[in-house]
Amino acid sequence: MVKKEDNDSSHTKQKKTMASLFTPSPTTTSSSGDTIYVAAVPLKAAAGPPQLIMSMAYSLNISNLQHFMVLIKPSSPIRQEVLVFDFQPRNPESIEAAISLLSGNLIPGVVLQRRLKNVPRQRCWMVGPSKGNDAMEMAMEFNKSWETDLRVGFHDCRHYTNGLVLYKL
Repeated sequence: MVKKEDNDSSHTKQKKTMASLFTPSPTTTSSSGDTIYVAAVPLKAAAGPPQLIMSMAYSLNISNLQHFMVLIKPSSPIRQEVLVFDFQPRNPESIEAAISLLSGNLIPGVVLQRRLKNVPRQRCWMVGPSKGNDAMEMAMEFNKSWETDLRVGFHDCRHYTNGLVLYKL
């Protein structure tokens, strides 16, 4: 017969173990391959008409407007900067980009790559280790085939992020 104290203790340990599986630290690295993260930032618009259109979107209860991107933290001690890959309108602060948000029209998009010193501590989630040895090369390979016409809700940063994470990473 198991004492209640022992059962509670093992249950607490199990909960802590399970929680650590789903809430990894942004500083966690994998022992094999690069570490893949997904990050989100709120959408913002430039002052003037684009900002007015974004306000309209929020008033239509499209309040969870976020921009998603993939971050790759290299496992190599030589390359320490985090690589960021994302897909956005070619001119994200233009009135055209703001109107397309509401209308669903196609606009020219661009896949960007940039660097960060560290993995953000907020609004960033670890996906896991990459399946290959060089996730950056795999991401660049994926980007070559990515169609750059952007249509919010159908072919946007969410679709890019999902596609890139599922693509051999």
